Amino acid sequence: MRAENCLTLFAQVLFDYHQIDQVDTPLPNPYSIDSIDSLLYHKCWVDTVQWHLEDLVRDPSIEPEKGLKLKRRIDASNQLRTDLVEKIDDYILGQLHGVTIQTNATLNTESPAWAIDRLSILALKIYHMKEEAERKTAGEAHQLRCAQKLSVLLEQEKDLSLSIDQLLEDLSAGKKIMKVYRQMKMYNDISLNPVLYQQKQ
Repeated sequence: MRAENCLTLFAQVLFDYHQIDQVDTPLPNPYSIDSIDSLLYHKCWVDTVQWHLEDLVRDPSIEPEKGLKLKRRIDASNQLRTDLVEKIDDYILGQLHGVTIQTNATLNTESPAWAIDRLSILALKIYHMKEEAERKTAGEAHQLRCAQKLSVLLEQEKDLSLSIDQLLEDLSAGKKIMKVYRQMKMYNDISLNPVLYQQKQ
């Protein structure tokens, strides 16, 4: 797996989603359920839907009840996003089975899947910044600002892609140690969030 493959798949997700461009569109995952492509497609789809939910919830004229429902939906989406990242890490860890760790191997600040998570979000930023840079109803100054931001995002995508590939190569060669720490989010757990468990007493 390389960053380029991830970006190709993310581009497919963005194309598929924006054919209808509705947050309630069912997930049209075309890949085998047990494949890494299926996990990556699902992950980017969740990110894409959540991107548009975040737009909706920021409507200044939104009704409070509708806004709360959207916030709850975003919370659930964040949890699913975390779960999918951990599944991607589990897959990568499985691929590393049997790799001999070198004595001078080092740790990385984040796991491969969390870096791929950032690449997915970056693909969304690039897609929508490009839209803004080309939006005919916007003024020239707006288009220019967005084109400049797009240039930075594209450079960031190039650098992040290289970093992901280097990390995966180092893991495969035993130069890096891969550890997967679960996020252990507390606010969704009824036994760990005091606002929730105190209501049960």
